[in-house]
Amino acid sequence: EVEKIRIKITSLGLTESRITSDETIQQLFVECRLNNFLAEETPLSLPKPTGGQRIHYNYSTVINVDKEDNRAEREYLKSILLKPDLPADSLKFTVVSDPPEDEQDLECEDIGFAYVSLKEIFQKQRDIIEQDIDVFDSQDASAVIGKLTVTVEALHALRSVHEECKKD
Repeated sequence: EVEKIRIKITSLGLTESRITSDETIQQLFVECRLNNFLAEETPLSLPKPTGGQRIHYNYSTVINVDKEDNRAEREYLKSILLKPDLPADSLKFTVVSDPPEDEQDLECEDIGFAYVSLKEIFQKQRDIIEQDIDVFDSQDASAVIGKLTVTVEALHALRSVHEECKKD
């Protein structure tokens, strides 16, 4: 069986903040990144949700972490389990503002970040299934601008990597 981490980005809701009131921010997509390896993004950008609504991406992706073909990703997972002080032990989700078609001079702008700790999944021995995680303002890391509903199924892969660590 090919070991993998499954990631699903279900939906996004925003709380009142500079983001909701900023009229240049109209369309949003979400990127998911594992360290420096891999960035996946929702193929759609969706209109910014207003007052208590959510936008639904229902986007799923898989990161393969098998020994044969994905050694770098696997070594990275090992380092997460073996080095307790490694800061980058998280999947990072970035909410990105996609400029409107008629404003092509504007760039995509990161407006918020959310994190899922892979180490914590392993420590708690529990995958994250359709869980709301906080999205923090890219300009103020203490301010929560919304909630992202995600699934991260990594426990099987992490256990397998951990077994391998014990053998090494």
